[in-house]
Amino acid sequence: MIIIAGTIDLADPSRIDEAIEKAKPLQQATRDDEPGCQAYVFSKDPCVAGRIAVYELWDDEASLAAHFKHENYLNMGGLLQGFGLAGADNNKFRCDYKEPVYDETMTPRADFFTL
Repeated sequence: MIIIAGTIDLADPSRIDEAIEKAKPLQQATRDDEPGCQAYVFSKDPCVAGRIAVYELWDDEASLAAHFKHENYLNMGGLLQGFGLAGADNNKFRCDYKEPVYDETMTPRADFFTL
């Protein structure tokens, strides 16, 4: 499992709603058309003006590699570049273990309690 988490800052924060709206079809197409994509979310950060929060979840390296060659990825990059970018910070994380946040008593746990 691979998680991509990051941020994209638009040069003109007043265009954030327009950028998010225009990105919706590409987000949906990526989810619908690309095997291995479990989540593909570009959303408005409620605390930082002009910032897009990025969250992606991929099954494996092969599905992520295919995404980087797919027209959805290329079109999303072009779309966002068209709005003018002030900066970006995106990182990938390889996840080897998954477990619920809450235990059987609905207590949130920071430790991995089922290992």
